[in-house]
Amino acid sequence: MAAAAPVQVDIVDFKIPTGNNKTLFVCNILPREFEAEVYDCIFKVFSKFGLLYSVRVCRNAAVAEPGYYAIVKFYSALNAGRAQNDTNKQCLFQRVPLKVQMCTKQWSTKVSRENPLPLNSIKCQELANYYLGFNGWCSRIIALQNISGAGGCEENTQELAQPEGKNIKYICIMEVKFINYGKCCRGIGVSEEVDQDTTDPLNFALKLGRAQKAATQKALSDAFQKILLIVLGNGKVSLQWSSEQDETDCFTEEELQTQLEVNDISWSQFEHEGQEEILSDLSFNTETIEGIGT
Repeated sequence: MAAAAPVQVDIVDFKIPTGNNKTLFVCNILPREFEAEVYDCIFKVFSKFGLLYSVRVCRNAAVAEPGYYAIVKFYSALNAGRAQNDTNKQCLFQRVPLKVQMCTKQWSTKVSRENPLPLNSIKCQELANYYLGFNGWCSRIIALQNISGAGGCEENTQELAQPEGKNIKYICIMEVKFINYGKCCRGIGVSEEVDQDTTDPLNFALKLGRAQKAATQKALSDAFQKILLIVLGNGKVSLQWSSEQDETDCFTEEELQTQLEVNDISWSQFEHEGQEEILSDLSFNTETIEGIGT
């Protein structure tokens, strides 16, 4: 009796994908009039294998044959592996075969493999919708509060550095519920804007709105950091807590409001700014590069 095939399992988190096994290098792309045409072709082909984090299209170096190469990043290593196997040495959208290989990468301090940056709120929603469905989760704001006057030495130092401006600082606490799994988690986001023109009420209102919006977006992203998606090869998805749960998930709403009122939470840990990876941080196998144009 033949042994059953091993179950394929992938863990997908709400962070910028950093693994080599999630990034494909696509070369031997023939010249076209516009890069946008190449982007559309690449996106159409590879999005069939799963949700993409990013697609980047670049012209070949001057020393190489005219044409393009692309960097395709998946959230899922399983999807990236399938895409590489099924597209390498296939013509697909042109008359000559593409060369599709896994990337190698030099990790910089901006994007660390050991400490990947969180996805922004838009990417978090896109990822949740793809794996959980549009009706598989929902969010609500528990608190959105002005904390412009809160804090200590850090805020005082900023005020001394910008005597003409007014700091507008908001904190948001948001709850995300995963309807089909009976789970919920909370996130905290802090955002600050500096109003340099204190005499313009319209400018102040715009800065106020931007601070509130950014705080809610960061809170949503922070909440998703506490969840891992366990994706099986057959497409089934389950949820698991990550290691990033904190005390806000244990408080009742009333206790959270009290914490806000007495300023008993350290805001600085929630003020991180996400950074996107830089294309120059990517490197590729020399064997792959040598295949361009052949």
